[in-house]
Amino acid sequence: MEAIAAWREGVPYDELGARFGFLDLAGFTGALAAGEPTAAQWAGLLSSAYHRGQWNLLRRLHADAVLRNAFPTMTHRAVRLRVDPMDGTSRQVLVHEPEDGRYEAMRVGATWAGWTEVPDDAPTAHLRAALYE
Repeated sequence: MEAIAAWREGVPYDELGARFGFLDLAGFTGALAAGEPTAAQWAGLLSSAYHRGQWNLLRRLHADAVLRNAFPTMTHRAVRLRVDPMDGTSRQVLVHEPEDGRYEAMRVGATWAGWTEVPDDAPTAHLRAALYE
């Protein structure tokens, strides 16, 4: 909790690393410094054996030139796409594949909370609209 509080207070990354030895910030800070946190996050998810069960969905989302610009994270086997990688309150959508070729999405913070089935022929168009329109 102290590390999170320090980060939110704007403590520089090198000081965070020195104060909290369990943090490995090398890859993250390098991606931030290069202006590529989203690309680095996609690369990490697409190469992680832990997320192997979601690779098809991740690859499909990453193949879309618009969705590739959204910051991805994984939560409970769903992919969370966020417009701004550094703002957890920015527009975001969750998507998962409960069965092969069947998709469900949820716009985080929308008044219509809950999972909605997404047409399997156009999930990327649905997600683009949820994030950017």
